[in-house]
Amino acid sequence: MATTSDIKNGLCIEYNDQLFSVVSFQHVKPGKGAAFVRTKLKNLKTGRVIENTFNAGVKISPVRIERRPYQYLYKDDMGFNFMHTETFEQISIAEEMLDNPGLLKEGNNVEINVHADTETPLTVEMPPFVELEVTYAEPGERGNTASSTALKSATLETGAEIMVPLFINTGDILKVDTRDNSYSERVKK
Repeated sequence: MATTSDIKNGLCIEYNDQLFSVVSFQHVKPGKGAAFVRTKLKNLKTGRVIENTFNAGVKISPVRIERRPYQYLYKDDMGFNFMHTETFEQISIAEEMLDNPGLLKEGNNVEINVHADTETPLTVEMPPFVELEVTYAEPGERGNTASSTALKSATLETGAEIMVPLFINTGDILKVDTRDNSYSERVKK
């Protein structure tokens, strides 16, 4: 058993029969009264962030979480199928566990956080950037804009649509930010 003095960013704990990851914490020792630890905890199932205050010295239950490398294989009616890159074991993950499933291309590598005791997948972390080809983009014409930051819609090879600058054409390969589903840069072929 650990105590509140062992709390650090990224620590996974069991709290109220659910798994949480510590996003941030602050040890507070007021001039009057007992010390306490103010935390922000992220629910590993729902992704919701809550604030909680622990009294100093309270026992907490840390949980062992393992990050495992997986490769995306395909999608079927059961969900998204991934293969462990070292053991070749395959698992199926529901679409709700993925942040941007539209940017996932066959062969992409991801990190899956797994509860070590129950072998339950908790979260899927995509790489920060992926490179995808544009399959369709309207031709952009100069002079049709009122501002300097004109954007148009483009369809990527995975079927996802993102907003891109006017100079992007069909066949271009783009670097896309998976955190906010946005255009980052054009990649040279």
